[in-house]
Amino acid sequence: MRRLLTVLLLMLGAGATAQPLPERTVQGNRLSSQREPKISITVPQALTYDGARRFVLYGVADCEIHIFAETDTDGGLKRLVWVQFEGYLPERPDAHYGYNSPRHANLGGLDFFVDLYPRANTDAVRAGSDREQVDAMLAARGARTPAGMMYVRLVHLLNDSKRREVMIIYGEALPDQSVAAADLMAGGKRESAWPGMADALLARATQAIQISQ
Repeated sequence: MRRLLTVLLLMLGAGATAQPLPERTVQGNRLSSQREPKISITVPQALTYDGARRFVLYGVADCEIHIFAETDTDGGLKRLVWVQFEGYLPERPDAHYGYNSPRHANLGGLDFFVDLYPRANTDAVRAGSDREQVDAMLAARGARTPAGMMYVRLVHLLNDSKRREVMIIYGEALPDQSVAAADLMAGGKRESAWPGMADALLARATQAIQISQ
């Protein structure tokens, strides 16, 4: 019996090592990180915290995700803030992040690469991806993703090694769900409307997300 108990404890210990717990903490609408980087991120009170997941992304990076979401009375997703702390594992010493977006934003004194894009809920999701994890978290909450969303991706690289990042994705449901996300992309029939929508979305995102170091 004692030997069986020892084996079970070892198995539980191995499982804990394989799936480490999230390190960052959340109180209300405020997320606190004590390292890499040491910051606090505050989101609007209308968003509800939907929990965290930590896992190894594609076998190469330690990834910790926190989700805040706002839904309507029918469970339709209205707004989303997805915060992700990520860094390559020591086993991948030559791996580096290679963002090259010409657009930048400053939040709390930190420089972020900026990308803006519409997305349909029917777009393919890569197996094992961070997006797959987020979709699962929203589904567990009972949130229903609308046909079209628009997103701001903000990425801050911690230092010149470009091996660790904090990524914040702010998303909103497209204001007119009769307009397909594809219509707003390059070559779409509403392509000309996207630049103005994107600028306004970025302005709302930078107002909604408050960062302090």
